Amino acid sequence: MPPNSLHILPLSARYMMLSALGFALMAVCVKEVSTYGIPVMEIIAARAIVSLIISYLDVKRKGISLWGLDKPLLIARGVVGALALICVYYAITTLPLAEATLIQYLHPAFTAIIALIFLREHLHLSTIICIVLSIAGLAIIVQPGQLVGELNELPLFSVIIAIMGALGSAIAYVLVRKLSQSEDSSVVIFYFPLVALPVACLFPGESFVMPDLPALILLILVGIFTQVGQVGLTKAMQTEGAGKATAYSYVQVIFALILGWVIFAEIPSLWTWLGGSLIIAGAFINIIGCPLNRASRD
Repeated sequence: MPPNSLHILPLSARYMMLSALGFALMAVCVKEVSTYGIPVMEIIAARAIVSLIISYLDVKRKGISLWGLDKPLLIARGVVGALALICVYYAITTLPLAEATLIQYLHPAFTAIIALIFLREHLHLSTIICIVLSIAGLAIIVQPGQLVGELNELPLFSVIIAIMGALGSAIAYVLVRKLSQSEDSSVVIFYFPLVALPVACLFPGESFVMPDLPALILLILVGIFTQVGQVGLTKAMQTEGAGKATAYSYVQVIFALILGWVIFAEIPSLWTWLGGSLIIAGAFINIIGCPLNRASRD
């Protein structure tokens, strides 16, 4: 790929691709550290500690106030994000990586609808096509294999929790979009671990497990990759509409398929590849969608 080829992509697409890679690597670390017996809430607490330190240093580096202007909305974003995170991490630890990621990536559709209702954001034709193709891709990946008995039935409770995580993520993304009008991105990011840490400590669930060195390294990496994902996401939401920006994040599905295959020996089926092709096609249409958007207004 030529060095300047990435500059063809809109700035929001580049930020969202960085975010998708960060979150995909985070998911790998979450799934791997769970094999050491580390409970979900402990993983969330560790992630929050790392993110809180990095976010605090970033805010102080900028010389701005930690607390922002719209404190109620910032706290609401933190609470919704923390609850969504619990659902997402539970899904990652109880479902195959590809399936957990695919269900989570219903959130761009949720985001576009919520942004349309609450932010009055216009849905471009290219974004609508992207969402339709992506959801069709998800259906192809999940349903045909189940119908012919190629896949074991997924745990229903885990699937429901994963869908709740996707909905919670969509609400959090719309709140980020709203907050981006008045708040610095570093302050928005800071509030997430600020709220998530006490939630994880107040509701620990299972007993604390002392991590050994490999598990400790994985926990730290969860926090670092999370920060990469959060920075990319917040920057993307500040440079593009909520529905359109999150549509680019479908590339994380591809990252999850590759990482699940390489690291966890989760070999994708033919249906997965066919569905993934639709997802890629939808993302590509969204990226080059300016002519379609103009045509839809004519």
